This record gives sequence, C-alpha cells and structure tokens, in this order.
Amino acid sequence: MPPPCSGRASGGHPAPSAKTPPAGHYDRGVIWLLRHGDAEDEAPDDASRELTKKGQRQARDAGCALAALGVHFDVCLSSPKVRAAQTARLACAELALEVEIDERLRGGDFDPAELAAGRGNVLMVGHEPDFSRAIWAHTGARVELKKGGIAGMDGSVLVTLLRAPQVRLIAAAR
Repeated sequence: MPPPCSGRASGGHPAPSAKTPPAGHYDRGVIWLLRHGDAEDEAPDDASRELTKKGQRQARDAGCALAALGVHFDVCLSSPKVRAAQTARLACAELALEVEIDERLRGGDFDPAELAAGRGNVLMVGHEPDFSRAIWAHTGARVELKKGGIAGMDGSVLVTLLRAPQVRLIAAAR
C-alpha cells in the first residue's frame, strides 16, 4: 500500500498551499465530483454506513491524486451521509481544505452548477446515481462514477473521468 501523502510534492519541493495555487491550476470554476469510497453493507440505516478500510484508502488516494495533479479548490461540499462525509474529510485532509456539509447532496437529483455558483473550483462528495445523472444533464456524457472515482466538469464539458485504480496510480506517483 502506498504511503499517505507527505504534504510534499515529488522532487522534495513543498506542496502548493490551498491559498497559493500553482501555475497552471484550474481557475475557471471547474466542478469536481468525488464518489464516496467503499462502504460497509451493514448499518442501522443507509445514512450511517461507514467507510471500509478500502474506502478510507480510496478517499486518501483521491486527495493525494488531486494534490498531485495540482488541482486547487475553493470549497468542498459533501453529502451529510456518513460514508460521504468521511470520504470528504479524508480527501480534504490531503488538500488542506475544510469540508462543508450540504443537504442537497444527500441523495437525488441536484444541479451542480447551482451549488457551485460563485464559489470557484468546487469539490463535491456524494453518491450514485446522482453524480452520473448530473454529469449527463450538464455534459451529455453517459458515465457511471464508480466508488472512489473522480469526474471534473468545466461548464458543459467533461474534462476528467478517473476510476479508483487510476486515482490510486496518480496518488502513488506523488
């Protein structure tokens, strides 16, 4: 298993801070969607399902991969369901970013552009099939966002779609 992000970019240079985005960062208000990591099957109710060890690794990998790619975020919005909030906290720990819980990501259709309006680059952490439907509605792309997967939308264009194994490889290269 790759070590957690060390807070240092490859080559021994300090990782870019959340306050000072690196050259070439995404600054056009790109919306990033991160599906929660693998979660336990058994829980008192769906909303209280926690991440498995695999899901925790997927969440950390997502944060490491996004940091390695030089993506700068202005805000992270997360579903209040436990597995999504845990994913958001673990990923954002690698990005030096606070998590804001947003009930509109709890489940069901939502408008990512409306949630992100005026907030810059936004990372949203939530669920399927909601994310795939949102991607389709905004870009026309028919995708299925797997657990631990990441998608990036720039306006009506799907610019990034990464499955968990790809995310893990990017994170390991950091």
